[in-house]
Amino acid sequence: MESGIRAPYRLYIDESGDHVYKLLDEPAHRYLALLGVWFRQGPDYTAFADSLGGFKRAIFGPRPDKPVILTRSAIINRRGAFGILCQPEVRERFDRGLLEVVSTAMFTVACVVIDTKRQVETCSDPFHPYHYCLVALLERYCGWLNYKNARGDVMAESRGREEDVQLKQAYRRAYESGTAFFGREQFQRALTTHDMKLEKKGADIPGLQLADMLAHPVKQSMLAARGVIPKPGDVFGRELLSAVAGKFNLNERTGEVEGYGKKWL
Repeated sequence: MESGIRAPYRLYIDESGDHVYKLLDEPAHRYLALLGVWFRQGPDYTAFADSLGGFKRAIFGPRPDKPVILTRSAIINRRGAFGILCQPEVRERFDRGLLEVVSTAMFTVACVVIDTKRQVETCSDPFHPYHYCLVALLERYCGWLNYKNARGDVMAESRGREEDVQLKQAYRRAYESGTAFFGREQFQRALTTHDMKLEKKGADIPGLQLADMLAHPVKQSMLAARGVIPKPGDVFGRELLSAVAGKFNLNERTGEVEGYGKKWL
């Protein structure tokens, strides 16, 4: 590691919404969000992983050969191990425990949302929306790393053989050629590798599970702020948002989150 460079960071990414151009009049399909959380590897991430593991054991018991993987869809639908959340007292302990884990963890979050309908209407040859969001998210992550004189890498959930190849190509293009707003030198100064890491959902990666839990509520809050959907009622997602409210990437001179921790494309 170069002298003066701090310990590496890692960005964990997950999405909410569709990356295909179908049913574009429905907000659930029209808007794709890519959310990333980044941790300093070492004490910060280890503390989060230990806290998350302890929380899971307290709720589900020890499961060394079949770990519980936190995914929003499984929790909402009470699938598999999450069937016990049908019991109100267990659900209450689960909610309180998860909020404690998230609120005490040391990480930074950023979310990029794209209006795929508008992209189709205004572009004759639109970019793949997931890849477009990825590049915008990388610009914010690498901008933060360069500002902090730090370096890091990137991990996302595997999406299938062909999609993984295309995703890695999108990452590599940014790394090797830069973008209209961010030069390749800036990417290469911030990123420790020309390739991104991909892991399957069953790999039990704490950072990917956190990104999965946050992607939908953060996207919904951004849609509601623009009047696209009504503000959500008294739901658990709002409590998760409160737990991460102070963790969004921002302009450290002005405190502005828009364009830094929350970006519309």
